[in-house]
Amino acid sequence: MTRLIVWRHGNTDWNAGSRVQGQTDVPLNELGRRQAADAAELLVRLRPAAIVASDLSRAADTAAALAALTGLTVSTDERLRERHFGEWQGHTMAEVAAERPEEHARWTAGEDVIGGGVETLEDLGKRVCDALQDAARLAPAGGAVVVATHGAAARQGVGHLLGWRREQLRTLRALQNCHWVDLTHDEARGWQMAAYNVGVQAGRPVPPPV
Repeated sequence: MTRLIVWRHGNTDWNAGSRVQGQTDVPLNELGRRQAADAAELLVRLRPAAIVASDLSRAADTAAALAALTGLTVSTDERLRERHFGEWQGHTMAEVAAERPEEHARWTAGEDVIGGGVETLEDLGKRVCDALQDAARLAPAGGAVVVATHGAAARQGVGHLLGWRREQLRTLRALQNCHWVDLTHDEARGWQMAAYNVGVQAGRPVPPPV
């Protein structure tokens, strides 16, 4: 059985200000660095065989916190980048809602945004899914791989990997900063979700399933 941990990056100032990051390279803030260090203390217990990250610094630096505990080198993959939000990037969601109401309404409804250069959900899911599958191949039999990526990228990529319909995927809440999805794969059952939104809650660690 292969274990794949899909880990969202730590907090940034743009997260805190509800500003659309997309593929803008926004660094972790102090809280985000603490979150990454705390989460790494849990994830190191899985003894990952490999760590892969989006090449955007907020994800790569999150992965680096785990690499520091394992001695592993982080491999980067640009396919793990966040959804490209086009002309939304750099604006707060309140600004997007006020200035681009039709696009925002489609996004809120879970539909593809028409206009604004926003990446489609299908394109996002496929590219992240492909990266996740390649990352999983880095694990030996019975091993684990940790992938550090982004919120929308993680949810859509995982949904694509599991073959979920868009309506089903919308029942999942957004991943919190530095929380992760725990997936397993074997030849008999394929990909399965073991846990979702696992991490450190209110300063208290929630241990990952064994």
